[in-house]
Amino acid sequence: MLKEGEVRIPSGCAISGIFSRSGRLTNGEKIITSIATMHDRSNGLGGGFAGYGIYPQYADFYAFHIFYDDNEIRKEAENFLYQNFFIVNMSMIPIRKTKKISDEPLILRYFVKPLDARLHETNLDVKEFVARMVIKVNTTIKGAYIFSSGKNMGIFKAVGYPEDVGEYYRLEEYDAYCWTAHGRYPTNTPGWWGGAHPFGMLDYSVVHNGEISSYDANRRYIEMFGYKCTLMTDTEVIAYVVDFLCRRQGLSMQEMAGVIAAPFWTTIEKKSPEERALAEYLRNTFSSLLITGPFSIMVGFENGLMALNDRLKLRSMVVGEKDDMTYIASEECAIRVIEPNLDKIWSPRGGEPVIVTLDKKEEK
Repeated sequence: MLKEGEVRIPSGCAISGIFSRSGRLTNGEKIITSIATMHDRSNGLGGGFAGYGIYPQYADFYAFHIFYDDNEIRKEAENFLYQNFFIVNMSMIPIRKTKKISDEPLILRYFVKPLDARLHETNLDVKEFVARMVIKVNTTIKGAYIFSSGKNMGIFKAVGYPEDVGEYYRLEEYDAYCWTAHGRYPTNTPGWWGGAHPFGMLDYSVVHNGEISSYDANRRYIEMFGYKCTLMTDTEVIAYVVDFLCRRQGLSMQEMAGVIAAPFWTTIEKKSPEERALAEYLRNTFSSLLITGPFSIMVGFENGLMALNDRLKLRSMVVGEKDDMTYIASEECAIRVIEPNLDKIWSPRGGEPVIVTLDKKEEK
């Protein structure tokens, strides 16, 4: 009988997501229940969650979640933050001690906004300034890692099974209109706190099941634009690619999907002239950002959620709908356990994104 660690399971990892188009808030207990159903797809080397809409009282501030190795590093990083940001609130992230989660770093949360003087000095827009400061902390202050940096959202991750990570971070105390979750089975990279999913940049967060064979090509390209891949895992590059294409290049989520899971040339040839022109432009312009290898991903973003398979659909992904709710998971059981009476359920085709956003409210 094989024991854990004696066999490699490259198809492992589990993802799950919950999204309310009306903005209705869902308690964190539900996403824990969903991801726990796929316990056997993980091995305890990484688990995590992202929640959107969890900080309404600080919705206009960037929420930095930071790991520190020790208090000396914390002092160094906080000195840097004070030089660049107004900090309206700072505290330890509430946790629940458990024997199932060990070797934890210091974990702090800061609600911040850039100092006007620093924005004027750098001549950068607010989001670009914040992104650069996050990258600078993560690459120049050894032992400090900003793992969440968006507005009104937060990432919570650790080494452990995802249900234990959710208990550790007391997710039952948070309510969100969008939740994503990940249970990790590292294939080629070590299991460590920084390497757990989700990976984030500003309000974008990514959970991923699979293995990226194009990692080096993707990394070399994205690092030409100031990003630095330092976290010893291939998934990190996806978060930066999403931020680069959507925020810096202005692509829609649909167009971004057409870059990282670009249609085959034979498929492009069969499209209408207008669709063909766009597909050819995206594939030629951003050819180095085509992601190859098996993957299913979910990308959380402000007011929305996207799910996407690789072009050959080498990883499982199921989508269900009930009223205003959309559920996405690696396995149907992870959806049925929290919503057994679905209106619709299906498996998206390879390379075809599923994108859901908050309903627009009519202005009075």
